[in-house]
Amino acid sequence: MVRGRRHRPGDHLSRESVDAAVLLPLYDWPDEPGLVFTERRADLRRHAGEISFPGGRRDPGDADLSATALREAQEEIGLDPGVVELGEALPATNTFVTGYRIHPFIGHIPHPTELSLKPNPAEVETVLTFSLDVLNESYAIRRLIRRGVPIHTPTYEVEGHLIWGATARILSDLLDRVDAEAAKIKPG
Repeated sequence: MVRGRRHRPGDHLSRESVDAAVLLPLYDWPDEPGLVFTERRADLRRHAGEISFPGGRRDPGDADLSATALREAQEEIGLDPGVVELGEALPATNTFVTGYRIHPFIGHIPHPTELSLKPNPAEVETVLTFSLDVLNESYAIRRLIRRGVPIHTPTYEVEGHLIWGATARILSDLLDRVDAEAAKIKPG
């Protein structure tokens, strides 16, 4: 059932932004699809300790933004681009503080147990996997305080990990799309 998680505060704000891309590594095994996330190191200057999808800024050598997403996933978690079947792109989302316009790309991958994913110790504390069912169940709009300012934002709290901000908005878009596709194929 589509829940309408379309709460995207701030995306309407016009501001110069830097293009970035993330990969949503989606696996299906055996009948329990899930996603791969990263937990960023706690001592980083930006986004310390946050849960995110692998990704980052576009480099001049990247052919396009999907190439950026694949390169960043390889750099951050050792995901071989050759095992990724790129799917569709989701709507871009803006970050409020850092001024990025993030372009998300779905990437179908083998189950993580079949891969040798390794966090890049310079950026990533650990690689996390969560099933789509668990993510769906953990959705809530929460009031968070960031830099002294209260915000109401979509969140997902799974196994003690809080997914919020741009990552939560992108995840909401993906889960809404999955729900809509599931509704199309259900009989009756």
